[in-house]
Amino acid sequence: MELFSLIGEHNHEQVVFCSEPSCGYKGIIAIHNTVLGPALGGTRFWNYASDTEAFIDALRLSRGMTYKAAVAGLNLGGGKSVIIGDPKTAPREEFFRAHGRFVESLKGRYITAEDVNTSVDDMEFVAMETEHVTGRAQTSGDPSPVTAYGVYRGIKAAAMSKYGSDSLSGKTVTVQGLGHVGYYLCQNLASEGARLVVTDIDAERVQRVVHDFGAQAVEPNAIYAVEADIYAPSALGATINDETIPQLKVQIVAGAANNVLAEARHGDELHRRGILYAPDYVANAGGLINVYGELHGWTSERAMRKAGEIYSTLLRIFELSEAEGVPSYVAADRIAEQRIASIGKIQQTWV
Repeated sequence: MELFSLIGEHNHEQVVFCSEPSCGYKGIIAIHNTVLGPALGGTRFWNYASDTEAFIDALRLSRGMTYKAAVAGLNLGGGKSVIIGDPKTAPREEFFRAHGRFVESLKGRYITAEDVNTSVDDMEFVAMETEHVTGRAQTSGDPSPVTAYGVYRGIKAAAMSKYGSDSLSGKTVTVQGLGHVGYYLCQNLASEGARLVVTDIDAERVQRVVHDFGAQAVEPNAIYAVEADIYAPSALGATINDETIPQLKVQIVAGAANNVLAEARHGDELHRRGILYAPDYVANAGGLINVYGELHGWTSERAMRKAGEIYSTLLRIFELSEAEGVPSYVAADRIAEQRIASIGKIQQTWV
């Protein structure tokens, strides 16, 4: 594997490999682009099959954060970090304090927050070593409700574009992944009268959603073939791929997961099949909006209102997609790249 080829493929600025042998901590911090501001992105804790898999995940996630911030109109760049290990058995204080020291070494070029398998409590450990951390308990806290609300608004925008009405009452939505964001998303959908079909690898999460919202549960691999109106991937990425696309019986794909498309060509295939795709980094920008608001002293109400604007942003993307005859992910990328290029002309790389 040519590391610098992968780093240069999408013009990443910096990748930092981190290690603290005393506790077994291994991490990767990827900074994709800082034209619009310091790179902000959460820390993912995952038991990766290999260091290469973790490296590629950090690259993909950090690039997505750049585009997410650009389309949302935030003055932030894109970054992401991953910690390699078993989140169920690792010593959390030691790992996250070590992680905080490496974040601090970047002197503000990268700001972290919580992500998959990390929590507000973990960010408190990070904050013992650096001030470049958001999503702490005494500030904006858990960004999941804001993320979920933004995804919910994104689903409604997709429904408006596809059906001519944004009502979700009576619509069947399959939700894959019932962590914090997935749970709150189900809550929003159920409150509007949507029928839920759900799955997760954690049986307790499934039972909670079934109990609280009257959802129907299916096995993880069965979710793709469920006949429904909307598929909301809200776990890990790459669930739209060669194997799953032929199984889909939906008109819309819109969820909270990052990097939903295994490859760009899968977005092309959704477009060819007439399945409307809400680009993931647009639909799930609420969490980033929440921590951006924390950095700038916003109230929680203002952050929620800003997340609600995902609705109008997606409508603009869908309109551009239709007008130019391109897949929605291409339209979203164009809007992001145009903003980065235009702002890049009036300010230098953030240092």
